[in-house]
Amino acid sequence: MAALTPAIVTFSRAGAHVARMTGYELHSLRGRVEAADVTFDDAMEHIAALFAAGRPVIGICAAGILIRAVAPLLADKRAEPPVIAVSEDGASVVPLLGGHRGANRLAREIATLFGTKPAITTAGDIALGIALDEPPDGWCLANPQDAKAAMATVLREGGAQRRGDLWPMPELARCGSVTLEASLGPVGGGPDHLVYHPRTAIVGVGCARGCDANELQALFEQCLDEAGIAPGAIAAIATVDIKADEPAIRSLAARHALPLRLFTAAELEALTPRLANPSDIVFAEVGCHGVAEAAALAAAGECSALHLEKRKTNAATCAIALAPEPVTAMRGRRPGSVSLVGIGPGQAAWRTPEASRILASADEIVGYGLYLDLVGGLCRGKPQHRFPLGEETERCRFALERAGEGLDIALVCSGDAGIYAMGALVHELLDRGDGLSDAARRVDIVTAPGISALQAAAARSGAPLGHDFCAISLSDLMTPWPTIERRVRAAAEGDFVIAFYNPVSMRRRTQLARATEILLEHRAAETPVLLASSLGRPDETIRFRTLGALAVDEVDMLTVVIVGSTQSRIYRRGTGPAFYTPRGYGDRHKGEQA
Repeated sequence: MAALTPAIVTFSRAGAHVARMTGYELHSLRGRVEAADVTFDDAMEHIAALFAAGRPVIGICAAGILIRAVAPLLADKRAEPPVIAVSEDGASVVPLLGGHRGANRLAREIATLFGTKPAITTAGDIALGIALDEPPDGWCLANPQDAKAAMATVLREGGAQRRGDLWPMPELARCGSVTLEASLGPVGGGPDHLVYHPRTAIVGVGCARGCDANELQALFEQCLDEAGIAPGAIAAIATVDIKADEPAIRSLAARHALPLRLFTAAELEALTPRLANPSDIVFAEVGCHGVAEAAALAAAGECSALHLEKRKTNAATCAIALAPEPVTAMRGRRPGSVSLVGIGPGQAAWRTPEASRILASADEIVGYGLYLDLVGGLCRGKPQHRFPLGEETERCRFALERAGEGLDIALVCSGDAGIYAMGALVHELLDRGDGLSDAARRVDIVTAPGISALQAAAARSGAPLGHDFCAISLSDLMTPWPTIERRVRAAAEGDFVIAFYNPVSMRRRTQLARATEILLEHRAAETPVLLASSLGRPDETIRFRTLGALAVDEVDMLTVVIVGSTQSRIYRRGTGPAFYTPRGYGDRHKGEQA
């Protein structure tokens, strides 16, 4: 996923002037600031959505606004993004959260821009100018669990011993009982011994199609042991692009939380003169004279060298190259992914944090224009590819092909992506493979669930889905009407609560009326019906009707129709009517489904 850039939030023209000096994306209340990059109506909701998406938040406002907005989401300080409060004159820059996840560094940059000092409260940063648990890019702390105790000791003793070639850091007195060590190989650490690994190693791998993941994992571990390389010193795993979807390779990268980088056979073939073990057999199979060695060298860069030549098993190969400096900019292509993002009915409060994170970090966004408008700020500033209704296949194919180029694509769907949305179509295209490039067929598919329209409608009206229910689409564009009618009849005979999707359109005006006729053969005219339109949006409407009085003209394509079973009922409360279906029939439900 793409790196998340900070969002700077303000509510006044004075704050906007300060904000624009930073160059970051400007977010403001609608109508407050001219030419804001992103506007919003609810400040607390918007700030919370940015935070949930993992995006650094800089608020040119009172610190209390930021604190109240994100407080319900606080859980793990090791995973929370930076939150910084800045005064409207730029004189005060206060990192509130994420001090050791970039907030202190970001606060220093902003304070330097404004010619002031950041109000950093983290003890290590104040006393020593260093955060021992936050090494710079290209470095890894092997034992982060010991950082807190080590930092306390360093603060008490006023210094630490240093061993190895560490990155440039503020000068510490070389005294005390704590050792800070740089090592390419595995070293045991502890509360008085922090071990840092420079990420200079690239592991190149290859394998036969269908290779057992355990075989590749065992070879990987064997090579690290033989080469004397610590896992924390690995910057990436690299291979040829036709192995982008190889389960064993993907499993290896995921298991060790390492980026996977891909190279074409032509790119690897260009490195043949640098290979220790070129193979004509590999060339005949893949189109290059080596995969593991060549991929490791390609990812490590021009000045790299093989540290461990190719080792192999029956189905796998592995080699290690070392870059001259810690790797901070990855070479090669990412595998690419399509994330099927269910955004729920529309409002941010009904969107999952996972969906927000995916949208905020995606390289590009694909979807129907209305849905992209609903997620607004999280997509602003990113390339957006808008497709009209009726071009769903083109939409999914485009997303897959863009992902095949190494991009992380968010394919936006309303409700849940797997319920009458693009999820099934993406998998159908991959299953058939019709017209898709090889690269598109190898991309990752990720699904972020969303609140479906039937769930939202039920929540707004009471509990109509309290017992067995089903969903039926009344659109005959994809399903023959006789099939739909047969399903409606079966659901009626089975006494299911029914959620009707796509009940009508501009051209389809008869299907809902026919479905109602079928239901009236099995249910009383007084059966409760819910009409829920534009759920979670400003023009949301909730209407209660009976089956006998249901009128097609009251329904549009943004309406979900929920028809109760013979057991469903509506009762009156002080706050209005409530629609529910009992959990069981008669007295038999007591205690059975708790």
